Amino acid sequence: MSFLDDALKSIKPVDPEMMARAQARLDTLTKPKDSMGRLEEFARRIVAITGQMRPALSKKTIFTFAGDHGVADEGVSAFPKEVTRQMVLNFISGGAGINALARHAGAEVVVVDMGVDFDFEDMPGLLKRKVVHGTANMRKGPAMTREEAIKCLEAGISLAYDYASPGAIFGTGEMGIANTTPSSAIIAAFSGAPVDKVTGRGTGINDAVFINKVRVIEDALHVNRPDPKDPVDVLAKVGGAEIAGIAGLIIGAAARRVPVVVDGFISTAGALIAYELDSRVKDYMFSAHKSVERGHGVMLERIGLRPFVDLDLRLGEGTGAAIGISLIEAALKVYNEMATFGDAGVSEENAQETAQ
Repeated sequence: MSFLDDALKSIKPVDPEMMARAQARLDTLTKPKDSMGRLEEFARRIVAITGQMRPALSKKTIFTFAGDHGVADEGVSAFPKEVTRQMVLNFISGGAGINALARHAGAEVVVVDMGVDFDFEDMPGLLKRKVVHGTANMRKGPAMTREEAIKCLEAGISLAYDYASPGAIFGTGEMGIANTTPSSAIIAAFSGAPVDKVTGRGTGINDAVFINKVRVIEDALHVNRPDPKDPVDVLAKVGGAEIAGIAGLIIGAAARRVPVVVDGFISTAGALIAYELDSRVKDYMFSAHKSVERGHGVMLERIGLRPFVDLDLRLGEGTGAAIGISLIEAALKVYNEMATFGDAGVSEENAQETAQ
């Protein structure tokens, strides 16, 4: 049995009894029933995931996976692939959007080189897990071999195992010029939706580049014919190294009972690969936000995830995940710190009547 197979076998559904016990506590707090809305959902899910009746987040980590894409040669992005390398260095120096929002959330940013077409020196804050020096051009053939795709998945699983601990929560992020192109190809392959219905503007491309982008994805699907019943085949043929790393992280998090907050479109492409490999990972995932990318809603609907917010975000990096972690932490503050009716000497019956 492979490392990937072993991780998938380790995933167990969350305990509905823990969910019910958490809801029972929420219903004793000094508020009208269900009045904290989705914050109550977040709290009871964290209880069920961790198996702890009074959970706390003590180790918040956002993994920003980086990789280059051969399909960038087809002119599908507004930026050259060299920006991937430059942004990795920006993440490490603390100057990117994810760094600012991670500081706000009190989270550590871990930058993971999964497939950048550049050899970085050893430096603090960068984990070298390189499997490929960029993927191949998927318009002309498979982006990766099946073996490379599995190595990327297993690298993500290994990271989850390394960072899993009581009180841990993960966020997913990514960096890779042109990576909305493989993400659109992935959801098109699984859903069968027309490519132009699941493809967006990425970094802000114009109409001509968008038309070309759609054509490139259509060509890639025609040339490679990824099998939607075989998620690793889809990943290898039209995916990316950083997308695979995210999928592996989610699988490893589920195997170790760690909640994971998924960022936007590209991160959700990784989440979709993980979900197609084993639908039980859904129990451990939270969707931070709905991206402006056209295919994101299709992905979320397929997995069955409801995003926290819609802020018109489209940066990636893990920025939405940082906001999502903050919201989950707010939910746990409510769950753990609010007084019960009995503690406060408040009449529960009167409070519920007031809420009618």
